[in-house]
Amino acid sequence: MNLGQLRKIAAEVVAREDVKYLIGWKQGSYGYRIAPGFVEDAAGAAELIFSPLCTANLATYLTLVEKLPVPRGQEADKRKVALMVKGCDSRAVTQLLVEKGIHRDEVVVIGCPCPGMVDPALLTEKYPETEETVEVKWSGDGFLLNRSGEEIKVPRDELLAEKCRLCRYPNPVISDILLGEAVEPWELAEDNGVAEVEGKDVGGRWDYWEEQFAKCVRCYSCRNVCPLCYCQDCILDRLNPTWVNRAVNFSENTSFHIARAFHLAGRCIGCGECERVCPVNIPLGRLNRKLAREVRDKYGFEPGVDPEAEPFQASFKPDDPGDFIL
Repeated sequence: MNLGQLRKIAAEVVAREDVKYLIGWKQGSYGYRIAPGFVEDAAGAAELIFSPLCTANLATYLTLVEKLPVPRGQEADKRKVALMVKGCDSRAVTQLLVEKGIHRDEVVVIGCPCPGMVDPALLTEKYPETEETVEVKWSGDGFLLNRSGEEIKVPRDELLAEKCRLCRYPNPVISDILLGEAVEPWELAEDNGVAEVEGKDVGGRWDYWEEQFAKCVRCYSCRNVCPLCYCQDCILDRLNPTWVNRAVNFSENTSFHIARAFHLAGRCIGCGECERVCPVNIPLGRLNRKLAREVRDKYGFEPGVDPEAEPFQASFKPDDPGDFIL
């Protein structure tokens, strides 16, 4: 993608009278850091970037910013929000449209075809973080790092994020403006993470998740970053009645994560944000991908690909034989 083209189009979009700001990616404070940027003018548009470091799914901001009601004496600004999206991010926007979490006339979708993002953990393990800003680009079949003036070519497979290895939609499924050319979808890798857990017996699976969920500190980062966890009244926060206690232990942690996983069944779009932000590295993606595969294989449903679809959990069919019901 041409960076000049991105910034030119972004400046044109924020100059529109019906757009209040654009949400995109900009360089962070140091090293590999990338920050969300809220752009309101051409000067802000000149800071926008799109690189293999732009892992974060910005769609979560669509349901976080400027919630009604507004403070007394102020009028709601009903102009549109422009949003830069990768393929997986666009699925989140589509699913929000399906669920009426947002409306189509409230957002301008700027699509960014995605050749694949780097895994921040793999990157910092191989090339430790530095105080100086590091530039990472796509280069042929790999990534090109510019660290302290030194260019380092790294093969794609060494740094590619797991969610990108498994990505079925690298190109945006919905967009008003498409930046650059569509990328050629790649051959999907085997989901070794899910296969590893499935290969265990029942006791082994329990032991595996007990070890993982026991690490949870209940920081709620996974829920807060998820673009599909946008209920104003989360059932997992309720105290009367209490569904999940605030105690940090294996039992309550398991209840929290299992409940959240089932709330995302038929809704999770595989952006991997929950796993990326987890401070104790719980492989939440394995749980979500397992349920997503079951929904896809058993019901032929894939979320976030059709804005006219019915929500999966609201698509009851009266003629369903229901043979599995005892």
